Amino acid sequence: MPRPLTIDFVSDIACPWCAIGLSSLQLALARLGDTVDARIVVHPFELNPDMGPDGASIVDYLSEKYGRTPAQIAETQAMIKERGASVGFSFGPRTRIYNTFDAHRLLHWAGLEGRQLPLKLALLQAYHGEGKDTSDHAVLVAAAQSVGLDGTAALEVLKSGAYADVVREEEQHYQAMGVQSVPAIIFNRRYLVSGGQPVDTFEQAILEILAEAPQPD
Repeated sequence: MPRPLTIDFVSDIACPWCAIGLSSLQLALARLGDTVDARIVVHPFELNPDMGPDGASIVDYLSEKYGRTPAQIAETQAMIKERGASVGFSFGPRTRIYNTFDAHRLLHWAGLEGRQLPLKLALLQAYHGEGKDTSDHAVLVAAAQSVGLDGTAALEVLKSGAYADVVREEEQHYQAMGVQSVPAIIFNRRYLVSGGQPVDTFEQAILEILAEAPQPD
């Protein structure tokens, strides 16, 4: 009988390690097959909450925020691209960073519609794979439609400002829990694994967590 497993995936669309981590986690779950019945719920975290509507150049932003040189940024991006390829995520050319708050609002709505994880994957691909502006409502609506959500309803959510308070409350909740970087992956509300870990690491962690969990009747 499959063992139930709740996975709370705290992340930001703007985070490349979140794309790597989610892909790696899914591969680990695929390896475990029918031994585990996993439910992944994504939660919001903003790396750049004050980002303006026009976004910012990646090189300029990372240079100012972390003091990195353009050469160091290029080296890191090449390493991230290689790690992504190893877990089946393709990073494309991307030159700008964008605000992600509206994307998080749309993800909350998608959760109510039962399409949250597919939308999360579509948004990560749009942002990191295709370099699209995921603060642009047209981009967000197209992503929603690509996973079977109603485009008119998605646009209404975005225009209305719906779920803004809920997203902010969730962000504050996980910050109060001590989450300061993402991805933060919480298994069964108890076990935290941080970062875009390799597939083997996620697989081993899940096996250990399931071994400690009470056996179902």
